[in-house]
Amino acid sequence: MTARIVEDARLIRKHIREAEAVTDEAMIACSKLKQVILTARQNPDVGVDACQKAMLRLMQAEQQALAMSTNLLRVHEELSKAGRVYMAPEGDDEITYISPSAIEPSAAIDADKAIA
Repeated sequence: MTARIVEDARLIRKHIREAEAVTDEAMIACSKLKQVILTARQNPDVGVDACQKAMLRLMQAEQQALAMSTNLLRVHEELSKAGRVYMAPEGDDEITYISPSAIEPSAAIDADKAIA
């Protein structure tokens, strides 16, 4: 294989992992924000309905981040397939296997899209 293919593969590997990490960080940040909002709502001086619309929007953002993560897993799987064709690794160290259940759309996600 050529040096160009090796360099391209290295850059792709780096950037797909970076993109996956960013989506995980977004989900973590949303989770932390949700926790802070819910904790703030427990204050007796704050109404139980405070920030309810914000919570609904935050839940939508979390669902979108999860959908993005799932799509990136699909991208990763396709890139792994291309890597097996063009890189022909000697060992299994370089191949990322993603379980089919991680990239198959679920009925719950499809139902949420229909509602939105």
